Amino acid sequence: MLDKITGRVRRCVDDFNMIGQGETVAVGVSGGKDSMVLLCALDHLRKYHPGKFKLHVVTLDMGVKGMDFSPVEELCRELDVPFTQKLCDISRVIFEERQEKNPCSLCATMRRAALCRMVDELGIKKIALAHHYDDAIETFLMSLLYEGRIHCFRPVTYLDRMDITQIRPMLYVEEKAIKSYESAKGLKIVKNPCPMNGVSKREEIKVLIKTLSAEYPDIKTKLFGAMQRLPVEGW
Repeated sequence: MLDKITGRVRRCVDDFNMIGQGETVAVGVSGGKDSMVLLCALDHLRKYHPGKFKLHVVTLDMGVKGMDFSPVEELCRELDVPFTQKLCDISRVIFEERQEKNPCSLCATMRRAALCRMVDELGIKKIALAHHYDDAIETFLMSLLYEGRIHCFRPVTYLDRMDITQIRPMLYVEEKAIKSYESAKGLKIVKNPCPMNGVSKREEIKVLIKTLSAEYPDIKTKLFGAMQRLPVEGW
């Protein structure tokens, strides 16, 4: 099962020229299923990919009470991958200071910025994020329905102010494959106590796609293909 996921990761990496020869790639790992499986796939890929790249896991503790990142540290030891964790106050800023009613977008922006600062401090210039096939489709629909624009995050994003490149190697991997591997492998996942977990706008879109898929089984394939054919910038 990991071979299949890794094969799709490799195709994505090669299609978008994500990783250069001998590079060190930081992997943003929150402890959720997506980022844990991304780490497993990239670790598997580095063993035979001609790029001969290296990995370094970075984990951001946003100050949410009850978060325990020991499963991330344990997996890093198992895979022999360097691990760096940093505490920040994103949770306090969003929920206490600003009291955001729809905090997910701001949280994601602040989280990515903090991760990039971590990576820069480590002297690494590339970070892999765990957005997958379903995330891309959901983001595309969220932008269309909530913002009235045709947009999705890019497979490769260069941040010129920080001289950091974000890559998303799992864009060809469906969420159901990630869930299947998580279950089969018995991965220990970090529980997410965020108050917005399961009640965000993204969850609304997930329900919408599930409803539409009952009538149009290939709707996700068509939406993903549409993003590539439009094309959405960077795709």
